[in-house]
Amino acid sequence: MLLFKGDRLLVRGTSLDWPERPADVLRCSLDFPSSWQDLAPWCEVGENFEAQGSDWLDLRSVWLRCGEEAFALAGAAYQYMNWRRSMRFCSCCATALTAREEDRGLSCPGCGRVFYAPLHPAIIVAVERDGKLLLAHNRRMPSKRYSVLAGFVEPGETLEQTVAREVREEVGIAVGDIRYFGSQSWPFPSSLMLGFTARWSSGDIVVDGLELDDAGWYGPEELPDIPQPLSISRRLIDDFVRRHAH
Repeated sequence: MLLFKGDRLLVRGTSLDWPERPADVLRCSLDFPSSWQDLAPWCEVGENFEAQGSDWLDLRSVWLRCGEEAFALAGAAYQYMNWRRSMRFCSCCATALTAREEDRGLSCPGCGRVFYAPLHPAIIVAVERDGKLLLAHNRRMPSKRYSVLAGFVEPGETLEQTVAREVREEVGIAVGDIRYFGSQSWPFPSSLMLGFTARWSSGDIVVDGLELDDAGWYGPEELPDIPQPLSISRRLIDDFVRRHAH
């Protein structure tokens, strides 16, 4: 059983498993219908709950200590827990919502509307030009950390259109040869990262000055500080290095 306290998860060593349901919980997936029980069971406890010999870690720290499988397990549970915590009443008639028997949705006894956990698709793209990779520094990153470009999909867009728009908006260049690479669940918050590769078509780099404050082209032997190995951003960068390193 996974135990959450706010946005932190109880970890003992590298194990996420707590052997029993605490006596006093705020919410627990075991109280939901059987349609919810194929997820790892989780409980949310109050601030006063303590466990000797354990640590309360945020999801990024769980990822680094416990690995990708544990991160995926905890990330799925966290997204449903956080949604259930925030989605308590119908947004149309204010009636208290109930968990559905048929699936992992919530239904409104008042007006009959059904709600499902939100998912926010975002693209992340590795842009190449003449054997070099476009990397940028986001203002929210550590001071020397660079990564590939990313952004959320907007209504009415295809994924390929999002790639082209995000690159144009953030660094002022046009891209083509957009190809799907892979995906990663990313619970910060409730996102699905959809990875692509693309090639420079035209234009010079002009950073937007809003999200980004620097960007440039980097060869495989001259990379700056880059993201942790488990992220899809790092997978895109590693793929570039693998294909271009001499």
